Amino acid sequence: RLLDKKLVFIETPDALEASLALENYRKACDSGRGAIFLCVARGKVAEGIDFDRHYGRCVIMMGIPYQYTESRVLRARLEYMREQLEVREGDYLSFDAMRQAAQCIGRVIRSKSDYGIMVMADRRYIRADKKNKLPPWILENLSDAQVDLDTDMAVAVAKSFLRQMAQPMPKDALLGTALLSEEQVAELTMTGTVKSAREFQFEDRS
Repeated sequence: RLLDKKLVFIETPDALEASLALENYRKACDSGRGAIFLCVARGKVAEGIDFDRHYGRCVIMMGIPYQYTESRVLRARLEYMREQLEVREGDYLSFDAMRQAAQCIGRVIRSKSDYGIMVMADRRYIRADKKNKLPPWILENLSDAQVDLDTDMAVAVAKSFLRQMAQPMPKDALLGTALLSEEQVAELTMTGTVKSAREFQFEDRS
């Protein structure tokens, strides 16, 4: 049924195939048809590729991206933290998984003027031990009315949000609006240097 609506591209272990799929995905977005790109958490696409602007208006995180716990390197790390730092295994694995989830869904918001929908499709995200480990920039924009929605309600909320974002912005509303914080403007003024917009984007986000 997905193919009836959108083209579907899949990240594969082969680097060349994945690059070609990503290139064709972007072409489909540029053409106006749009597309769906399926990738894995902790992979090259989920960690290193930006889906800014029309290349990413919605990301759906299926499940929680825990590490493979049978890795000998990970087991040694967990043992060290337990014995030397008194960090419990479950706490570390949960924190790492939520950090990874935030990194994945953050691929669609790459500037202060960008927008997108983030769907965390797993009921475990509503548990306090998971939700509280999400970074502030997500929690600040996550109201109680947007938590634990059924499919129909989630679709209705998404449609309403996209309709709102599609409306033209009145020119008066843009007056006095800055994409740089006061601290960033002061830094530019004092040093006389100009950073690229990419250097300012999410420099304090994980």
